Amino acid sequence: MLVALIAGVVAAYSHRDSVFGADMPVKAATVVALVILGWAFAVSLGRALWPYLERHLDPGTAGTVGFLIRLLTMLATLLAALRFAGLDPATLAVGGAFTAVILGLAAQQTIGNLIAGTVLLSARPYRVGDRIRLHAGSVAGQLEGTVSSLGLLYTTLAKGADRILVPNSVVLAAAIVPLREPSAVELRARLDADIRPSDVHRRLDENVSVSTRSAPHVDLEEFDGDDVVVRITATPVDPADGPALADEVVAVLDEVAART
Repeated sequence: MLVALIAGVVAAYSHRDSVFGADMPVKAATVVALVILGWAFAVSLGRALWPYLERHLDPGTAGTVGFLIRLLTMLATLLAALRFAGLDPATLAVGGAFTAVILGLAAQQTIGNLIAGTVLLSARPYRVGDRIRLHAGSVAGQLEGTVSSLGLLYTTLAKGADRILVPNSVVLAAAIVPLREPSAVELRARLDADIRPSDVHRRLDENVSVSTRSAPHVDLEEFDGDDVVVRITATPVDPADGPALADEVVAVLDEVAART
């Protein structure tokens, strides 16, 4: 429908003298109509391509590619509208070059991050969910975290409960070291209904001495009146500490069960 409307606007512009008997008002109306229809077409095109992008790309990359498609479509529509307004290609080229220079000087860092983000999304040295370490002077030596999102301007790293936004230009200039995530200790236990998951969590914090990447996590999976079923998950910093961490978690559960 939008394509048909755009074609109708172009056809009306082509026959403006015979149909409307005017020139400048029709040109102005054509520019406004093309900009509005072009914006709507760019949004609709992005939505139509989203299922395909989502199936073949990870969510962060799919969102970025969809944004670029909408942006390029809108820019093409804007240039076409300006052409209908009577600006010749040479004028558009000179004006575009001048605008690009001004914007480039004013937004040098932003454009650098944008280009770096496009390169990172193309090269894909890491994916969402990967744990990486960045070595660069701009991050005070090194920075470690789990990639939680990829954007055009920033790469977001998760470090415990914190979120660290690293400019893509910094990431591109840094040495990227992929880190192998240690296997988590995961245990499912059935306890008396009098035991609260918060009590288990508190005792784990007090008695587990092995260094973990984050505080042990306690989930309530089942409650049947007499018993509760909890799942405990903890990830050691050093993979070699996995058995010791499992022993300490079991000891805490034995102590909790013995006190009921």
